[in-house]
Amino acid sequence: QVQLVESGGGLVQAGGSLRLSCAASASMFSINVMAWYRQAPGQQRELVATSTRFGSPNYADSVKGRFTISRDNAKNTMYLHMNSLKPEDTAVYYCAAGQGDSWYWGQGTQVTVSS
Repeated sequence: QVQLVESGGGLVQAGGSLRLSCAASASMFSINVMAWYRQAPGQQRELVATSTRFGSPNYADSVKGRFTISRDNAKNTMYLHMNSLKPEDTAVYYCAAGQGDSWYWGQGTQVTVSS
């Protein structure tokens, strides 16, 4: 089982930046896919970015060129670097990890972007 703990959310003005962190309880080498999702009030959870062990990262069109996903295998931590934030980026951001046939979720961290 993998436990995921997100941190780094907060309130930021439009145009600002934040870095989210997701600390995993398992080695990154045992995790095939890691991802960031977000859910705004009244909306469905949507995929923001994914990172696999061997492939290139993928991003939702809405965040391409502004967000960057990265992994620090030594720290068992994944990051989401968010730049040029917009009010529509406001959501609870969730970290997720796929290990074998199982999928795990973090508790979420709130990101609020003011206009």
